[in-house]
Amino acid sequence: MIGITDIEAAARRIADHVVRTPTAPSPGLTALLGVPVAAKLELLQRTGSFKARGATAKLLSLSEAERAAGVVAVSGGNHGIALAVMAAALEVKATVVMPRTAPARSVELAERAGASVRLTEGMDSAFELMLRLRDEGLTLVHPFDDPVVIAGQGTVGLEFAEDAEELTDVLVSIGGGGLIAGVAAALRARRPRVRVWGVETEGAEAMSAALRAGGPLPVAVSSLVTTLSAPSVSRLTYDHVSALVEEVLVVPDREAVRGCLDLAGHAKVWAEPAAGCLLPAARQVAARVGAGARLGLVVCGGNAAPGDLFGWARRFGLL
Repeated sequence: MIGITDIEAAARRIADHVVRTPTAPSPGLTALLGVPVAAKLELLQRTGSFKARGATAKLLSLSEAERAAGVVAVSGGNHGIALAVMAAALEVKATVVMPRTAPARSVELAERAGASVRLTEGMDSAFELMLRLRDEGLTLVHPFDDPVVIAGQGTVGLEFAEDAEELTDVLVSIGGGGLIAGVAAALRARRPRVRVWGVETEGAEAMSAALRAGGPLPVAVSSLVTTLSAPSVSRLTYDHVSALVEEVLVVPDREAVRGCLDLAGHAKVWAEPAAGCLLPAARQVAARVGAGARLGLVVCGGNAAPGDLFGWARRFGLL
């Protein structure tokens, strides 16, 4: 299990390379949800998401031989952007494998940063190609199955614990589970009474399926939220979630997109569906907790192009 000392060490290591993003009370979300809400604004992070933290922590931990070999990662968008940008900043050659369903803007940003981008037909085949390139000699920077990466993501929780006022419940979206594993570990150490809730979208339910089965297993991926669409979680992230997380809630894609519109309208932030899914889940948590609930939302990223978001909104009849 990742401990608070691992997360504190990661915070010191990456401090000069990433942004300490603001934690702010949101009057708009408080009015919308009927309970006090504070948001950790990771969409203001370098590269537009929390992924810069874990990628940087891993890159800074590599040996000279590992750096010289070049790095490889698989991504539905944000991890690839983060690795491409941070690897370029640290003068390491990067290869990013993405499914063709990844947002065109994510592919463009990774290529613009200097990474070699390899596209596959789906997320399953993207993971397969990543492992093949690792076996051919590239250094793997896994998006979630790595304790160094998880400790880097855990710095989000460390800052949230230090900067937020009183909280009862924190909501974190789940793809492969690296973010929630790190955040839950940090909060358990610093705010042990705070409950942590995970959020997935329908068709990207790798953690929910793992919890039902008693361990990681492959799942079919069909959600439009590619940044949450891991084909399975890892034993490492599963162990953290099963031990530290209250429950994993699953919301429809439509509600995740509506959550993006609500975040724009009420919180005045432009977020992607991986963050938008927190709002319908927050309504459930607020109703279940009742009076006295004080919610924290990890607004994990903002790398959604306007055309994509408005296109999804029109598809679901939200505009």
